[in-house]
Amino acid sequence: MLVIGLDPGTAITGYGIIAELPDKSLQMVECGAIRTPAKMAAHERLKVLHEHLVAILQTHRPDCAAVEKLYFQRNVRTALQVGQARGVIMLSLSQAAIPVYEYNPMDVKLAVTGYGLAEKVQIQQMVKALLALPQVPKPDDVADALAVAICHAHSAKLNNL
Repeated sequence: MLVIGLDPGTAITGYGIIAELPDKSLQMVECGAIRTPAKMAAHERLKVLHEHLVAILQTHRPDCAAVEKLYFQRNVRTALQVGQARGVIMLSLSQAAIPVYEYNPMDVKLAVTGYGLAEKVQIQQMVKALLALPQVPKPDDVADALAVAICHAHSAKLNNL
């Protein structure tokens, strides 16, 4: 199973692609960040996100996608921007006929660390350990995307997805 995990954002969208190996261990295939310039118009930033994501999906052809759910933040403007990025991501995945699974941040933390209130550094260290990486992926959005993919891989086993 090849899973793409996505951590939505308009400035930075983190992505991480993992594969489940025959021995049921997980391996990172690719990870990175789709970045857009802050001074670029919002509609152009969303277009760049779409174009880059479509290229990644065409290259790797994942079996499914795991996307972090939006949780309300104190900054409404930021929440709306993240919501727009999520919309572009969902559309891109739908156009590629990739099944989408959504996870809230607490579920991701629980699946990756065993503790739903884990701190960011704990999640990053577990992502590094679970994927046998030499270092924690940077920026944080990339580690978060890999954590969402790991969450789905673990959930899929438990729920026969």
